[in-house]
Amino acid sequence: MPETPRADNRPPYARIAGHYRDLISSGELSPGDLLPSIKSLAAEWGVSTATADRAMRLLREEKLVQGIPGVGTEVLTRRISLSSGAERHDRSGRTQSSWGVGESSSGHVAGIVEAPEDVAHALGISPGADAIRRCRVYRDGHGIVSHSTSWIPAEFARIVPELARSDRLKGGVSLDLIARATGRRVVKREDEETARIATLQDLELLELEPGTVAAILVLTARFLDADGELLEYGVDLGAPGRTRRTVSEVL
Repeated sequence: MPETPRADNRPPYARIAGHYRDLISSGELSPGDLLPSIKSLAAEWGVSTATADRAMRLLREEKLVQGIPGVGTEVLTRRISLSSGAERHDRSGRTQSSWGVGESSSGHVAGIVEAPEDVAHALGISPGADAIRRCRVYRDGHGIVSHSTSWIPAEFARIVPELARSDRLKGGVSLDLIARATGRRVVKREDEETARIATLQDLELLELEPGTVAAILVLTARFLDADGELLEYGVDLGAPGRTRRTVSEVL
């Protein structure tokens, strides 16, 4: 039976699914690889065949594998879904990078600009007041995943000057640098997801031809400290065809 953390109190089917999910995400299992049979899984993990089958069913529902009659359970080509700002923040806490599996980022641009009305409202400042804007584009093997913008109160430019420089940050995302410099950490996040037809500006940011008619997902996130003060407002524009997928276990 594969080793599992002592504190892992998930039901057996969830532990089995998690084990293979990790192997697929890390690349140890590649598209086309076959997972053990249900009988082999049951024997290896010391569970019933029904439990092993439930674990594989969960992975199929997550589109990580597919069952092929007479062959077995095959790993699928992994399609990277659109991550929210909160998910990228969580990922950075674990890996010191906001990249998802197979992703890279480019076009890092930063500076102090006048905040547009919607951003000013989110930051709690007057429209036209200064704010730090950091932009970058996330890509994978299929093209652009999303265009991401972080809006940060201008006061942090003095404390963490690299936030206003057009370079990829080192040592984590902007919130990590703010926390280390000021001790102010995120204790609350407010996420919102909406959909809209891409505007002319959206098309430009996502490197699409003018006149393209496409629906996109817009993910926003407000990151607040222990005093309820805003540390960052993030806006992610998902490229057309990108999906948002969340998985939860019903116990």
